[in-house]
Amino acid sequence: MKVLIKNMVCDRCKFVIQGVLTELELSPAAVTLGEVDFGEAALDAEQLERFRHRIEPLGFELINDKKSRVIESIKKHVIAFVLQQNTPVKTKISDYLAAHLHRDYSYLSNLFSAVEGVTIEQYFIHQKIEKTKELLVYDELTLTEIAYRLGYSSVAHLSRQFKKVTGLTPSHFKRLRDGKQRKSIDKV
Repeated sequence: MKVLIKNMVCDRCKFVIQGVLTELELSPAAVTLGEVDFGEAALDAEQLERFRHRIEPLGFELINDKKSRVIESIKKHVIAFVLQQNTPVKTKISDYLAAHLHRDYSYLSNLFSAVEGVTIEQYFIHQKIEKTKELLVYDELTLTEIAYRLGYSSVAHLSRQFKKVTGLTPSHFKRLRDGKQRKSIDKV
């Protein structure tokens, strides 16, 4: 049995969910982003309700309908794609999603836009900008290295997108250096 969870988008989220599972004495086979896999075991209605009741105050939700599952899967894969951007093979987000979700990209795109009110491309850009903010705050990479790592064709392209999304240039953001400019990844 697999249980899909909305807003479970980072390793810290997995850690929190694992803590809840331990507290409820539930033993999953695996906990991954957006999903808890119980293998062949199935939760009864009472266990599932206790789990739901425990995770909702923490900002998580169980996903029940098919469309919501697809949307969360798209988000999970977009985030994974952003995190692996520094690989030498360059793939388009549309090809990546179609291959990993085994669906036509136009279907995924239309569904995502209808439900979320933004395109997959806009969501992808916002994720890349949040990753850029994170890397700027860490101050370990130059803007050129960040642009390369996130698959931008140039620093100028990254800077234009950054300013369009945040209203600030990357260098101005870097000077601010306060955490108030960053959003948690599940709020994007």
